Amino acid sequence: MAGAAAGAVHARDQSREDAWWTGPMLAPSAATLPSGHMLIEPYLFDVMSDGRFDANGTRQAAPGEHDIGSLTYMLYGVTDRVTLGMIPRFVFNEPAGAASSSHPGVGDLTLQAGFGVTRFEDGHRTPAIAVVLDETLPTGRYQRLSRASDGFGGGAYTTALSVYSQDYLWMPNGRILRVRLDLTYSLSSSVGLHDASVYGTPVGFSGRAYPGNSFTADAAAEYSVTRNWVLALDVVYEHQGDTLVRGEVAPPAGGSGGGRFSADSASLYALQLAPAIE
Repeated sequence: MAGAAAGAVHARDQSREDAWWTGPMLAPSAATLPSGHMLIEPYLFDVMSDGRFDANGTRQAAPGEHDIGSLTYMLYGVTDRVTLGMIPRFVFNEPAGAASSSHPGVGDLTLQAGFGVTRFEDGHRTPAIAVVLDETLPTGRYQRLSRASDGFGGGAYTTALSVYSQDYLWMPNGRILRVRLDLTYSLSSSVGLHDASVYGTPVGFSGRAYPGNSFTADAAAEYSVTRNWVLALDVVYEHQGDTLVRGEVAPPAGGSGGGRFSADSASLYALQLAPAIE
């Protein structure tokens, strides 16, 4: 009787095939593509901001602004464990109190290589784990800007090393909770700058920017409510190191007022919540 009861409980567990996942808002999957398979996954987004939190955690209202863009994962399974691909981006900015981008622009391009260390298998406790190497190329415009909103990239070569993990948990009611934990460390090259740039330099500037290194941890969960409907949540912690800008500003033709220019952004610590109904 005990064995029959245990079998009945197990039979009520939702199968992985019955859950149709769309993925959380921010955390990528640890799964690699099967050999010979290609994935093209486009995203279109509009980031709308109407306030900010100060150092004391108090929300401060701000004029509304939009950052509109797209990114597309274009991946190919070289083997069952190795996936290669790229992530092109396009951007259009509508800042508050300033002119919008003169046109949609190309953002920075990311090249990606992923290696599947382990795979999730039913009946086993090992989660899917992948190691991913990203190299972001400065293909987006970032300097000699006629308007700040025409800055579409960071100007730096950025290398990011990530460890992605994914597991499946069965809740007491038999429904599946899919969980992910993604850890990423990024470091960037210095950037040569001229004139107005995405780093806030003025016209006539000549020098370099030194972007700070960053660390990101994304813990995400998706709960299968029905076969078609999913509740998802990302909890993201981010630390961005200081970005330094050093250089000279040339005086206007026939005038004066040039000299040394320096800027130092403070380190950034951020906690983000991204809930979704999918």
